[in-house]
Amino acid sequence: MRANVRLEHELLAVEGEHDPHCMLELEAPPAPGTTRRPPLHLALVLDRSGSMAGNKLRVARACARYLVRRLRPVDRFALVTYDHEVELRVPLPPVDPPGLEAALAAIGPGGQTNLSGGSLKGAEVLRGVPARSGPRKVLLLTDGLANVGVTDPEALVALARQAGDDGIGTTTIGFGLDFDEVLLTRMADAGGGNAHFAETPDDAPGIFAQEFEGLVRLVAQNVSVEIRPTEEVRFLGVLNDFPVVPVQGGVQLQLGDAYGEERRRVVFALHVPRLARLGVAKVADVVVRYVAVGERIAQHELRLPLVVNLVRADEAARAEADAEVTEEVVVLRAARAQEEARERAESGDLDGARRLLSSGAAELRRLAPRSKRAEDLRRQVEEMERHASRMEPGLYDPGTAKRMRYESWRRRRGRRPEPPPGHPSSPSGN
Repeated sequence: MRANVRLEHELLAVEGEHDPHCMLELEAPPAPGTTRRPPLHLALVLDRSGSMAGNKLRVARACARYLVRRLRPVDRFALVTYDHEVELRVPLPPVDPPGLEAALAAIGPGGQTNLSGGSLKGAEVLRGVPARSGPRKVLLLTDGLANVGVTDPEALVALARQAGDDGIGTTTIGFGLDFDEVLLTRMADAGGGNAHFAETPDDAPGIFAQEFEGLVRLVAQNVSVEIRPTEEVRFLGVLNDFPVVPVQGGVQLQLGDAYGEERRRVVFALHVPRLARLGVAKVADVVVRYVAVGERIAQHELRLPLVVNLVRADEAARAEADAEVTEEVVVLRAARAQEEARERAESGDLDGARRLLSSGAAELRRLAPRSKRAEDLRRQVEEMERHASRMEPGLYDPGTAKRMRYESWRRRRGRRPEPPPGHPSSPSGN
């Protein structure tokens, strides 16, 4: 994995204090070929509560078939279903399409939603697989709220975090408009996986196709970044939406998985006091750790020094800012503003939400004409303006809230939002 770290302003005036933005860029290596990738170990955890009856359950079965048809003989796949009870329908032997087909055909709608039980069972099955055998991932699908078993959101997030600490990722897929989008994105954060929103059953096939493509392109897991300021410098915060854990000498950000040739950016701020000396000074060390996934599973570590160049005030004033860092700061602030707008709208402050969205869109619009990623910025502007237009009684609805949450979440995770549904290799069937 390649990594570099740089400042928004390379030159800082020696005469004063500063709170510079810093950007870490990570570029993952190419994914191994299909025959060289390690075996996948998947546990698909399907909600079969009463609200899944009909088309939702039919599509979920088709998506399960899609996954299995694309697995290799060395891959392993388990199927767990849950309503108020949890059942392991298919254990974790090598993939057996006929056995899975029979198990899928037997799934019918049930009662309530024991989200915790399903999540626990999926992780339990995968704990039986040695960590060095290959990636282990729980794919958790639900269309509702947890109302049986563990229902406290913090406890549910803790379950995903514990699985993540054991090397088992959690990806969540929310169906429809009745699930808790904040909970599912937080569980994905804690489990180092992805979070997807299928507003209608028709959206689900493209999401499963995208998730599978990610799994076969997986090149690193448990990616973390430690920021260790020097004694005089303080860490102020991160603009992204990564879990932040205090560690000795600094903080650790948990980025989760990385996919072949994927580029991700992390923006954070430091407080640099008046150092009263000209020249180059180190202000922090940035340590990147990850588990490389390939023919061999191996731990890697990269150490990057972060330095500032202290000059006289007149020289610092003439220096131009790094345009890419400035742009990323604006993008992340706009994404954060969108999430704050959603929170305001949920509390009934639609006017405040509209103002936040309009202000964020205006900042992005000013950047777009001179940006190398103008198309992505214009798309973000269009999304924010569309959401702003729905900040009216009778127009703001659960679908708007969920779209706002997922768009913001993906951008603040250093990833672009998902493309519109409809993938050429999407699953279909009954």
